[in-house]
Amino acid sequence: MLKRLEIVGFKSFAKKTVLDFVHSTTAIVGPNGSGKSNVAEAFRFALGEQSMKSMRGKRAEDLIWGGSHQAPRSNRASVTIVFDNTKRQFKIDFDEVAIERAVFRDGTSEYAINGSRVRLRDIEELLANANIGETGHHIISQGEADRILLASPRERRAMLEDALGLKAYEFKKQEALRKLEKTEENIAQVQSLRRELAPHLRFLEKQVEKLERADALRSELISLAQTYFAIEDAYLAHEKVRLEQEKKAATERLAVVASELGAIEERVTTDAEGAKWLDMVRKSERDVERLNQERSALSRDIGRVEGALAAAKERSARVAREPYAKVPREDLLSLAQEIKKQSDEAQTPEAMRAALTEVARLIQLFANRFAAPSDDLLADEERTVYALGNEQTELLAKDAQLAEEQERSRAALARAREALTAHDETGREMRRHILDLAQAKAHEEGVLVANETRERELQFFVEALDRSKAEAGMLAGMQALSYEPLAEPRKEDRHMQEERKRTLERVQIRLEESGGTGEDIRQEHKEVRDREAFLATELDDLAKSAAGLHALIDDLDTELRKHFSEGLALVNTSFGEYFALMFGGGGARLALEEPAVADEEEEGEVVDELQEKERPGIEISVNLPKKKVRALMQLSGGERALTSIALIFAMSQVNPPPFLILDETDAALDEANSRRYGDMIENLAKKSQLIVITHNRETMSRAGVLYGVTMGNDGVSKLLSVRFDEAVAVAK
Repeated sequence: MLKRLEIVGFKSFAKKTVLDFVHSTTAIVGPNGSGKSNVAEAFRFALGEQSMKSMRGKRAEDLIWGGSHQAPRSNRASVTIVFDNTKRQFKIDFDEVAIERAVFRDGTSEYAINGSRVRLRDIEELLANANIGETGHHIISQGEADRILLASPRERRAMLEDALGLKAYEFKKQEALRKLEKTEENIAQVQSLRRELAPHLRFLEKQVEKLERADALRSELISLAQTYFAIEDAYLAHEKVRLEQEKKAATERLAVVASELGAIEERVTTDAEGAKWLDMVRKSERDVERLNQERSALSRDIGRVEGALAAAKERSARVAREPYAKVPREDLLSLAQEIKKQSDEAQTPEAMRAALTEVARLIQLFANRFAAPSDDLLADEERTVYALGNEQTELLAKDAQLAEEQERSRAALARAREALTAHDETGREMRRHILDLAQAKAHEEGVLVANETRERELQFFVEALDRSKAEAGMLAGMQALSYEPLAEPRKEDRHMQEERKRTLERVQIRLEESGGTGEDIRQEHKEVRDREAFLATELDDLAKSAAGLHALIDDLDTELRKHFSEGLALVNTSFGEYFALMFGGGGARLALEEPAVADEEEEGEVVDELQEKERPGIEISVNLPKKKVRALMQLSGGERALTSIALIFAMSQVNPPPFLILDETDAALDEANSRRYGDMIENLAKKSQLIVITHNRETMSRAGVLYGVTMGNDGVSKLLSVRFDEAVAVAK
């Protein structure tokens, strides 16, 4: 799988150096200090090693060719490892995968895959899928043969997991944990947003409820208005037609009676005395006619003032709804006694007129005392009501005076007619007939006056109806005025229609107090409600996502435990075999670390919750064939090297990495163990490519390609290569 290694400016390799790996086992040899171990460190560097100590340096610039008296220093060091990916062991759609890392003197690093810039994380995930982990278990540098023995139990477990190819699961688990953490943060944010929205949404819901009640009132108002207006229109139209007919008939009857009466009076009055009485009759008739006209004009003014006063009172009731002060009973009794006193003293028309004037004055003073609001509380509408009330009182007083004058004129007319009738020698029948005609004329004139009064009353009703329509249209829209007219009025008492009007006014007042249509509030409520629904959906989706991530993490933990248990058993089998082979007997195995206890009083109990969740480390137990050893530290240097080699080869045997680099791991072996070591290398080379850095001739003999590293006076490492199969052919 490993095709070649390209080194430029890395440590002692100042110039571009290429190592081709065309054989399963490649040996790198050379004198001490020539740069052999720099090859192994170049592998570490390209695969993303971040520890300067592991690459025998302190700073990043220690990895860059520093220059010599013959070769200038480099500003950049780069290493490229090229893999054969025809079997798609790397999860990338290329037949050849080149992983490159470059470092600059400012300490920055750049990574690339097939020439494309990537992150270190991308390279780690790519290598993890090919069983090339970050713990470096497949690269044993010089002096690190027993590194796995000296490592802590947890570091040893990490190496074993790396060797078993479980890092891909770890990467997935870490990614799932990051996503879960982000999801939980999002859940908290969404919940916070929902908590912020909740009070405002409740407030808007209450406002919308009020608006819905207003809509119900508006619908009720529309129904009431349509019924009331339809009935009132039909009633007023019918009354107008009836009055016009009655007025026309009365006018015609009056004209006939007046004509007949005039003819009779002209016929019976022939002498001076008759002429005198006739002049008196005509003068009285003119006075009566004049007074009728004045009263008619005054009645129109009274009707105008009454209509304006009623409208002002309605506006005043809406503007200021504060009731006036209640009138004490004693004051009412006093006013009633004064009015009775004035009426008892009036015996003549003049005294009656004076009494009425005094009563009017007393009533006005009483009204000013208890009904008129003070100046500081009197609104414009109330002043208008007050002024119109005064004007109405004056007009009514004047009308009363005209009524008295009219009565006197009619009485004078009656007396003149009686005298004229008495003077007439035509007899009692003629006078009786004249009297009947006069009475008929007076009756018809009274009918006409009543009709005019009724007309003014109907006009007031029409104006009030128009105002009600305007108010209803303003509050409920034109729909309140869209109703089917009635062909004829309903046959019912008038008080039922008046009750409808009072109900309509109450609903109008309630609707005014409820406010407007509230379209802005409705729109805001809709937006906030949609926002809250969206957040609820988001929260549900996030909860499902979190549950899915928890399930994924549990599945990954299950897979990790399963594969780790199976891998540990296989490693123990191979470890025991290699150990027995290296030591000629004995045994060795890996075991999970036993959990610690808090103290003697709590034996058998788990220390705490955190320690329960931690994964136990790996302990190594050995059993040498010729001596009893209790701890790894009791082993000699050669024994530790053999044990480490047996464990490394066992781990590589279970889940072979694409390549394995061994930097002088055989330095502490004697000749017999070197042969065993060589046999193990040949066996291991069947599963992984081996790059062996060695001084051991036995190890060299097992390689297919031999690279010699030399260093001249310029301090630059150079390569010489020998392929044993070609060398044997040349030698023959």
